[in-house]
Amino acid sequence: MQDFRELRVWEKAHRLTLGVYKATRAFPPDELYGLTSQMRRAAASIGANICEGCGRETRPDFARFLQNAAGSSSELEYHALLARDLGYLSTTEFSDLTSDVCEIKRIMLSGLIQRLKRASA
Repeated sequence: MQDFRELRVWEKAHRLTLGVYKATRAFPPDELYGLTSQMRRAAASIGANICEGCGRETRPDFARFLQNAAGSSSELEYHALLARDLGYLSTTEFSDLTSDVCEIKRIMLSGLIQRLKRASA
């Protein structure tokens, strides 16, 4: 077990979640239980899965939760695209969010998962 607060990927995911909450404040009220909620849950799920994985006993278990976090990242990536296309996110907000999501998913989570797999082999 390790302290999730020591992982840069968790720190980045937490900042992303705060950014998603801020960006979705301006969404239409009728999206509160729709896209607003879905984006917030997907973003929070990234960090939550990293935390839960850190609490597991084995590297394969940790890697599985990191894969769940990557799945939530993909979900958030789509929701951001939808929000942009609906006019709820500006091009800049969309670009910033997706840049952060891609860094977390494609670089940080992927790299950590690969290291865990190599260490378990």
